[in-house]
Amino acid sequence: MLMKQQAEVRQLREGGYVVIDDEPCEILSISVSKPGKHGAAKARIDAIGIFDRQKRSIVQPVTAKTYIPIVERKRAQVISVSGNVAQLMDLETYETFELEFGDEVADKVQPGNEIVYIESLGKRKIAEK
Repeated sequence: MLMKQQAEVRQLREGGYVVIDDEPCEILSISVSKPGKHGAAKARIDAIGIFDRQKRSIVQPVTAKTYIPIVERKRAQVISVSGNVAQLMDLETYETFELEFGDEVADKVQPGNEIVYIESLGKRKIAEK
């Protein structure tokens, strides 16, 4: 299964995704410096981890290759809830799995409800929107 694809830094866009420290991140801002006397323009990318919500930054030449994670939004049905762990069933593959969730989605995670979850680089999380 394809987890990430390669792209040049110049192809990245705000609101898109990038892999930093093996963590899929959503791009918050990109600022590009002018090319200097001896080199290519550099891009500073500020991003936030999709799963751990940590802020990360990288500075790379705009011609450098980087990875873009494949971020999939999938639908699942909540089978049961125990504390802050929900047992979910994917509505396409019928695979069942458990996911921890936080207070921000607790009202949506009720047995019988359909929810959207995000999957990327082998990790999963219940979507907040």
